[in-house]
Amino acid sequence: MGDVAPYTGLGLRLRDAGHQVTVATHAPFAPVFAALGLPFEPIPGDLRAILPQAPGQDGRSSGTGPRALARLLRIARPLVAELGGGITAAVEKTRTEALLLSTVVAPLGYQVAEAAGVPWAGVFLQPVAPTGDFGSVLLGGRSIGRRGNRAVTAAANTVSQLLYAGPVRELRRDLGLPHQPIRELRTWQDGGRHPTFHGFSTAVVPRPADWRPQLEVVGYWWPAHPAWTPPPALTDFLHAGPPPVFIGFGSMGPGQGERLSGPVLEAIAQARVRTVVQSGWAGLDVSSSDVLTIGEAPHDWLFPRMAAVVHHAGAGTTAAGLRAGVPAVPVPVLADQPFWAGRLHRLGAAAAPIPLSRLTAGNLAAALKDVTTNPHRAARAQALSARLRSEDGATRILAWLEAQ
Repeated sequence: MGDVAPYTGLGLRLRDAGHQVTVATHAPFAPVFAALGLPFEPIPGDLRAILPQAPGQDGRSSGTGPRALARLLRIARPLVAELGGGITAAVEKTRTEALLLSTVVAPLGYQVAEAAGVPWAGVFLQPVAPTGDFGSVLLGGRSIGRRGNRAVTAAANTVSQLLYAGPVRELRRDLGLPHQPIRELRTWQDGGRHPTFHGFSTAVVPRPADWRPQLEVVGYWWPAHPAWTPPPALTDFLHAGPPPVFIGFGSMGPGQGERLSGPVLEAIAQARVRTVVQSGWAGLDVSSSDVLTIGEAPHDWLFPRMAAVVHHAGAGTTAAGLRAGVPAVPVPVLADQPFWAGRLHRLGAAAAPIPLSRLTAGNLAAALKDVTTNPHRAARAQALSARLRSEDGATRILAWLEAQ
């Protein structure tokens, strides 16, 4: 959901400005957009079938590093193979005049836009282009010096693009486009006049000076959601004492609820904090007089009512915590999550990251004590929140559309 939610807010902003907006993503998200009144087109694939196989999800191995990336790409291969046809069908059905492409669909969407003769732009949630400022986001973002950072990121991107080589070749053939080597396509599509807008704040990731001009950092796109009424059990719990801590891992650790619930409950007891636990795909189920387990709830409603948040550091959830102005305990699993986790910690708004594979009652309890008793953490989180609330990431997208 965190990878989809930012586009709900962006879509509504574009619609309210007078544009006709259709969102194309996986079918399980259709109800979200229907409730918001945004037209929706399904494209193939269901991440619920893929993520449980991803590295790091068993909680016993790392989800980052070259081997983990290679495994993740192998698992994603069937999904990527289906995407091109789905994007093509959505564009043809809606008579698209411009395409805004997320990180995962962009390599295929570029071809569809070329065939349709319409402008396109990337709308990325992650800074995946090479830079000397930090390491490859796909490999956790660890810095190894400016030259090393650029080289490793370029290599990781080349490996990930191999996942798209076959589907891009087939898609171009189906669309009647001339054959071009994938490397030449990347050079033209990434370096041409078409921009890529990054939906995060320069207060969180400053725009690298060595990026080409077409790569812009425009600010967060804040999620929208239908009117939501919290269940009485949640409001009663919130009113019964001081602000609690939130613990939830979103779509991470599917089926690991029984294994994770014990350490989580023990950490809560050691830290002596009231807690709201979100069951998520892991199926967390923690019972105690000072703990309430809940299902789905909008983060923009829930997080501002918390004293701190423990989450998997996905791009969307990280943004929600920053906007709420509460400190975090990041528990990353895979892909870009370690990058955001490290970024939060360096900004002073979070405890040191605890990879899910290393989560114990002891280190989680220590981190909970850190974020609930260290005034520096809360002050940094609140200062960042104030900065983010003054930014509007949709403005630049609107300006680009209106210039087409």
